[in-house]
Amino acid sequence: MTSAGTRTFPFTPTAHPTPAARRAELLVEPGFGQVFTDHTATATWTAGRGWHDEAVRASEPLVLHPAAAVLHYAQEIFEGLKAYRQPDGSVALFRPELNAARFAHSARRLSLPELPVDAFLEAVRGVVRADEAWVPEAPASLYLRPFTVATEAFLGVRPADEARFCVVACPAGPLFAGRDAGLTLWISAELSRAAPGGTGDAKCGGNYAAGLAAQTLARTHGCDQALFLDAAEHRWLEESGTMNVLLVTADGDLVTPPLGTILDGVTRRSVLELAAGHGLRAVERPVSVEELTAGCADGSITEVFAAGTAAVISPIIAFRSTAGGFTVGSGAPGPHTLALREELLDIQFGRVADPRGWRVSVD
Repeated sequence: MTSAGTRTFPFTPTAHPTPAARRAELLVEPGFGQVFTDHTATATWTAGRGWHDEAVRASEPLVLHPAAAVLHYAQEIFEGLKAYRQPDGSVALFRPELNAARFAHSARRLSLPELPVDAFLEAVRGVVRADEAWVPEAPASLYLRPFTVATEAFLGVRPADEARFCVVACPAGPLFAGRDAGLTLWISAELSRAAPGGTGDAKCGGNYAAGLAAQTLARTHGCDQALFLDAAEHRWLEESGTMNVLLVTADGDLVTPPLGTILDGVTRRSVLELAAGHGLRAVERPVSVEELTAGCADGSITEVFAAGTAAVISPIIAFRSTAGGFTVGSGAPGPHTLALREELLDIQFGRVADPRGWRVSVD
């Protein structure tokens, strides 16, 4: 199963591929997370054998025993990354090694087996190679969802001795379709997402499940998403339900809350590294809701945006809470937000040079 240190995922093509005409129809407006490709990468882990049975094969339902540990103890992790069609017709991933490293970090936190980086990368590449015809033209992309779930059938609180790794893929349009003018966030003053020592910096389903109530509340108040505050004081900005949050100040700082209880987002990290090229100083420090409110009122905070693989860079133009609402800047997407978004997308879709080596070919 390995060659020159690289773990392989043998490919067996599906006997029932989606007809080309039907695939073309689906790619016109794929939405997000609604249409899935023909193949899946899989691997099995057991305590006695380690990782084995790697393959890329036809997508099919995942069969679990009703007592599978993931169903009772939420022992599960996942990742999200994209494949982008390049101007020459090839396909590239964006910084997938960061996703692989974060996947390993999440596995350690959830007491799941760590998948080697080379296996993670080869599984992702294998799915993209198998379903390259599903990679749409810009501005859409192919979203990849690697995940590991505990599959051992038992009822008892301990780490499972069996797990399954999979990669599924779906052509994806904008996460916030129709929200180009900007998002409005509901400041969640009561419902928390994570606490020190918890699983906030791991990408696991439980963190997202814990945010659904706040997301529902946000929508009842006419907002697109929730902005979570810290669990101890309900005062310090953390992140949105699906995105990291960044602020631009009148002094030229690009500010984002520090890591610890929030996700180490690949887009967040990339934007911080691009900041200097836009005349901004990247700053990671605590930001209070009082500073956010006052800064938007007096103009010391000029722009706010969200960053994530699915969201890319999404302008935030307003906030609401039980105390009222306020607007960011002029209430329109800011120039730094738009410029950073354009540069990031240009890099991802291969429209500009890539001196940092962030694009990774699937070949």
